[in-house]
Amino acid sequence: MNAKRSKLLQQIVNGLLITIALGLLGVLSVRYKVELDWTAGHRNTLTEASRKLLAQMHDPVHFIVFDDLSSENRPGVQMWVDRYKRFKPDIDVSFVDPSRDPAKVKQYSIDQRGELVVEYQNRHETLRALSETLVTGALQRLMDSSEHYVVFLEGHGEHSINPTNSEYSSQVDYDQFVQALREKGLKVQGLNLIKSPSIPDNTSVLVIASPTQKLLDGEIKIVDDYVKAGGNLLWLNDPEQPTGLDAVAKTLGFTWLNGYAVFPDYQALGTGSPSIYLAANYPPNPVTEGFTEITAYPLVRPVDWDKDADRAAGWDVLPLLETNDSSWLETGPATQTTITFDEKKGDKPGPLTIGLTMTRQVQPPAAAKDDKTAASKPARSQRVAIIGDSDFLTDAFLTFAPGNKLLGLNVIQWLAARDAQLNIDVPKAPDVSLYLPGWAGWLITAGFIGLLPLLLIGYGALRWVRRRRS
Repeated sequence: MNAKRSKLLQQIVNGLLITIALGLLGVLSVRYKVELDWTAGHRNTLTEASRKLLAQMHDPVHFIVFDDLSSENRPGVQMWVDRYKRFKPDIDVSFVDPSRDPAKVKQYSIDQRGELVVEYQNRHETLRALSETLVTGALQRLMDSSEHYVVFLEGHGEHSINPTNSEYSSQVDYDQFVQALREKGLKVQGLNLIKSPSIPDNTSVLVIASPTQKLLDGEIKIVDDYVKAGGNLLWLNDPEQPTGLDAVAKTLGFTWLNGYAVFPDYQALGTGSPSIYLAANYPPNPVTEGFTEITAYPLVRPVDWDKDADRAAGWDVLPLLETNDSSWLETGPATQTTITFDEKKGDKPGPLTIGLTMTRQVQPPAAAKDDKTAASKPARSQRVAIIGDSDFLTDAFLTFAPGNKLLGLNVIQWLAARDAQLNIDVPKAPDVSLYLPGWAGWLITAGFIGLLPLLLIGYGALRWVRRRRS
């Protein structure tokens, strides 16, 4: 009897312990949450770019969702916004039924149910879909309240920012890059100095994308005066291009070298050509701080600069892109079948500078000759970026080397003094669709409809025969 009571008591104690353990697990599951993202590319977790942006936003962010009270999408939206809230606690979300609050619908110009408004610092943007790329892009635009105009020089055979419908032209134009700039909240427009012989005063960055025709003397003077007055400039120039902008180069204190940088390891890496230079390491520079992407430059032209002259003119010059020690400046034609270093023909050993940045402090211009207030105004920073290749930002090479787009965005945003936006670019999610050729679809169909039933029937018949014999 004692043994039975002891066993019963032990069972009761074990049951109580199991109940207590389950209760503790239930409490812990409510108070603490652990999530593991095993999807390809971690599609259900915020990227480092979004987390970096949230860390720089010091004011609250508010999401307003315009949808029915009975909508089944609300839990999904709340869960989605919670991804951002984990890294920025002062994010909240509210739901508005459009039929019950028409005043707010009018206030935010809502066109259809399901639209989402992102608010930050009394500014807002409206989104019609939820994705990290769209939301983070909207937050970037809301974070910077000022307008930045990126002006591309046109009319001299530069890469077009308004491509035609031709498939070929789209590969050599800046369609994707311009779209990426606009997604960052930058205003992009072209400028033909023949039609409008002045650079707009609201220009944040002037882009010269390797003109194939010489500029007129008057155009050169307009660009040179813009630089002398403290304008920000991105100058991209390919080998053997007749820019005619020697005066601007002299003002900046640098010279373009004749030739292109050779990438000697092209056979080992399978790039197909020694004229496509791949960069994986970058010298210390604010533009490339924390930048780890691989970038590619077809026929990139090295530059040289007069350090003493630049220092005397107040310029602070830093290399932006450099080749490795095994590269060299090739002065021969790019079409030659074999490329070897020949110093007698003018080839120059590496490392070579293929991109640089320049900064200096400039005083605001006086409104008039007797204006004494200009001297009391604080000086501002003028920024210039020089890269010996314009093709690396075309649609073709943004596809070939995705790091090119991020570097181009970094350069433009640095020139526009948007330093907080550097290295913030949400990559697209990997392809989640499965595409099968026609024969594979027929094979799968035949397997499920024909082969699998036959196997099951055969297995059943075999089991029946074995049972009859036993």
